Amino acid sequence: MLHMTRRQIIDASNFLGKLTLAKVLNAAKILVSYYLSKVLRLPIIWGSPMSLSVEPTTACNLQCPECPSGLRAFTRPTGNLKTDFFRKTIDQIAATCTSVTLYIQGEPYINPSFLKMIAYANSQRLYTMTSTNGHFLTEEAARQTVSSGLDRLIISIDGTTQESYEAYRKNGNLAEVLDGTRRVIKWKKALQSKTPFIIFQFLVVKPNEHDIPRLHELADELGVDDVRLKTAQIYDYQNGNSLIPDNKRYSRYIQRPDGTYQLKHKLQNQCWKMWHSAVVTWDGIVVPCCFDKDAQHGMGDLKKISFDQIWKGESYHNFRSRLLQNRSNIDICTNCTEGCSVWA
Repeated sequence: MLHMTRRQIIDASNFLGKLTLAKVLNAAKILVSYYLSKVLRLPIIWGSPMSLSVEPTTACNLQCPECPSGLRAFTRPTGNLKTDFFRKTIDQIAATCTSVTLYIQGEPYINPSFLKMIAYANSQRLYTMTSTNGHFLTEEAARQTVSSGLDRLIISIDGTTQESYEAYRKNGNLAEVLDGTRRVIKWKKALQSKTPFIIFQFLVVKPNEHDIPRLHELADELGVDDVRLKTAQIYDYQNGNSLIPDNKRYSRYIQRPDGTYQLKHKLQNQCWKMWHSAVVTWDGIVVPCCFDKDAQHGMGDLKKISFDQIWKGESYHNFRSRLLQNRSNIDICTNCTEGCSVWA
């Protein structure tokens, strides 16, 4: 049985407290249709997504080497999510959806309306999450983060010294991230708030894998609620890469006898994400998942048609059918991490 800390129990209780009968029934429909689809190899979809990810912005202040935002490598437009559009989207899914993540690519806090959108989603009884590199958690931003009702705050901290941190987080300043974390924790106490549940997310790469023991100590010292280790997606991994960790537990890739690398896990012709969740870019394009970073598999434009029309439309039907038949033929699936993250 998974051991849960007191803080994790509070977070779980917070999530469960936002559920309604309609949301539970919708989740049951999605679950049943997913398993039927796996057995019959047919894309059956009942219900609406249980979780939604919406992109606040594609802009970022850092230049991380394996991130399209950091590499400035997008071919799709760059911009910020508009508040009115976000509210219209939330209004369409709030009755049956359980959680909303305001993050796909980019740094969410760059969008000046980001925390207002969090507050709106929270007012609709949605469990809200985001992920940040932690450089914009000023005193005022930290206070507003807590008062917005944000349920979960993931702070990327990929090193416990400036040297190991900036090996991946190019142009980043670890001291700023730690100070920002302290501010959020201070305002949680000042406002007597149980949220947000703060997670240190650590992307394990070769330059920082030795920092993992210190990471747990640092989280405890600061009062961070949880620590998650995440394996790194490497774009050019076949012939090896200086970012691939030595410890195989923390790598998505394994070395073949000929010295080249392959994905550690076998790609199955199934994907739970395509039944229970959806992703919306800042400009309203619904895409299959966060691996479609350049929105090359657009399912529909929310500015033109409803979410339900897209979710149960022809493009989604065809995509689900393709992955049930031969997922390895879908480009965004070939470097997929489903089942490859490490929990610590």
